[in-house]
Amino acid sequence: MSARTARHRCHLVLTGLVALATAAVLSAAPPAAAADTWTEAGSDRADPLTESQGLASVEVPVGSANRYTGIGTIPVGLSTRGWNHVGDPDASYDGHYIEPYQRDSGTTKLFRVQAPGGGWSEYVHTLSTGEALNNSWVAVSPDGQWMLAGEYGTMSRLLVFPTPGVNQGTSPSANLPQVSTVRLDHPVRDVQGCDFVDATRLLCSSDDPAGTLFGITKPLLQVDLAAAPNGTSDVSGHVTALRQVPLRSSCSGTFEAEGIDYDRRTGVLRVIVVSPGFCVLTDSKTYRFTRG
Repeated sequence: MSARTARHRCHLVLTGLVALATAAVLSAAPPAAAADTWTEAGSDRADPLTESQGLASVEVPVGSANRYTGIGTIPVGLSTRGWNHVGDPDASYDGHYIEPYQRDSGTTKLFRVQAPGGGWSEYVHTLSTGEALNNSWVAVSPDGQWMLAGEYGTMSRLLVFPTPGVNQGTSPSANLPQVSTVRLDHPVRDVQGCDFVDATRLLCSSDDPAGTLFGITKPLLQVDLAAAPNGTSDVSGHVTALRQVPLRSSCSGTFEAEGIDYDRRTGVLRVIVVSPGFCVLTDSKTYRFTRG
């Protein structure tokens, strides 16, 4: 065999290996998806004590009011045990309502669950290795079996848990384990809330103050998953910045993007934005958006 022929065959082999490797990477990546457009459609005042952290639409029982969280909604029984921060809640389609809690120190997080019948229960999660203490939000998958949660700061992942109170593998008397991870293809910063739009798409509100990750501060993010979470294997997620959340107030200063909710019954997206300074009391808003 001539040297030229050997080089040619070597080139073909390498080309084939590269093609196989590329195919493997693409098969693990989220499918290409068009970014949605969300147009502002109105707003409502957000009370700084009871509506400043998060919100959720609850489908069961029928006619349930939207739920909100803030420092004023933390039960005394929790705050006296050190659970002094509540994040953005969510509800499963069968009516289980879930609030995430954190405290200033320790090695655990708390998820407080209200069943459709009204009874409350508490589920404690012991931190995994390298997991941040903060517990900013929860998002329940459309099938109800899996719950995503997020850590504050600059992160390249979302955490996956069995949904407490819904998934049969959970119990208030046992540790609620992290079972898998959503691996993001782009870092995100200070995510305050996420909600599922469908089985493989989430919308998230980011309080990013720097704007260096996506070119805008306080972005509304879209995360497209390669597959629906199943609790047994990690899933990759493609991140797209859609727009900046509204930043309008009679006061100047630093706004804070907070929780998010998507109501599949109406197609309405809502995001809380807390105003700066004194205006936190007067013109903090829950903004409404519609697709298109």
